[in-house]
Amino acid sequence: MESTGDGGARTVGEVGERGILTEVFGVLAEHGAGADGLLVGPGDDTAHLRVRSGAVLATTDTMVRGQDWLDEWSTGEDVGHKIVTQNLADLASMGGRGTGVLITLLCEPELPLAWCRDLTTGLARACARAGVPVVGGDLSAAGPGVVAVSVTALGELGEGIPAAVLRSGARPGDVLAVSGPLGRSGAGLGQLRAGRRAGRWVDHHRRPWVDLEQGPVAARVGATAMIDVSDGLGRDGARVARASGVDLVLDEAAVAGLAGRLAPEVGEQDALRAVLGGGEEHELLATFPPGRVPAGWVVLGRVEAAQEEPGVRLGEQELDPSGGGWDHFGG
Repeated sequence: MESTGDGGARTVGEVGERGILTEVFGVLAEHGAGADGLLVGPGDDTAHLRVRSGAVLATTDTMVRGQDWLDEWSTGEDVGHKIVTQNLADLASMGGRGTGVLITLLCEPELPLAWCRDLTTGLARACARAGVPVVGGDLSAAGPGVVAVSVTALGELGEGIPAAVLRSGARPGDVLAVSGPLGRSGAGLGQLRAGRRAGRWVDHHRRPWVDLEQGPVAARVGATAMIDVSDGLGRDGARVARASGVDLVLDEAAVAGLAGRLAPEVGEQDALRAVLGGGEEHELLATFPPGRVPAGWVVLGRVEAAQEEPGVRLGEQELDPSGGGWDHFGG
């Protein structure tokens, strides 16, 4: 979106709430904010959505500058893309699709208006790609240096899916599979930390995107448990294992295959760490009865009865879920 007047050089504090909303609504209109189920969109006190199924999925995530992104690594547009992806992936992991997102921006008055415009562009483009409207949000001022973006995503189960897929349904004998490659975002983060600012893994870390339709696909074929890989395979796999009271056993050859596509650029050890512990990937990790893994999914291993405490093993080696992945308070 082209800046109007000198808006690109002004701050949100200078233009005030009305000026910010003028920019935001302009970007949303440019990229298409409407949807068939949206009865009343941004501009009133609340949005009004048509709910066809009679039940609503809801999830929320927050990103904070300095904690979840660095300005020297990511633009406002990158942040908008990423936070939409992580919310819609949460819906997909239950077998759902998004019906609308709500956005909250908490920021210092000195934040450039151009950054706010870029954020909205990223949000709008990611939502348009997923076919999900932006239905509203909120603005609030914060102290010096503070910028935080929060998205709440609403959704419904896909057609023909009678119940949400939970973390707790995995059973011994099930097959463990993932909807796509793992480790790309972790590899990109490692490259950014090493000073690299371009490349396909760096791009994926900045703007992860997955096939969100694979959530409903997995639910329809009978997925017994599912989660999106947001905090790393070890951490998120352990969440499924604990909820289901089972062990997830990763096949060493399958893991090595995923790491192999990263190794030429980041090295074998960093590639393996990225696959097992890299967060912000958002591919779907699910368990299936034998013979029901959807086409295109990568079989990673199997579900077994828990040996002791439920957890994740790589072959016979137990993985420490605290030794990799992302923790919002521990890094």
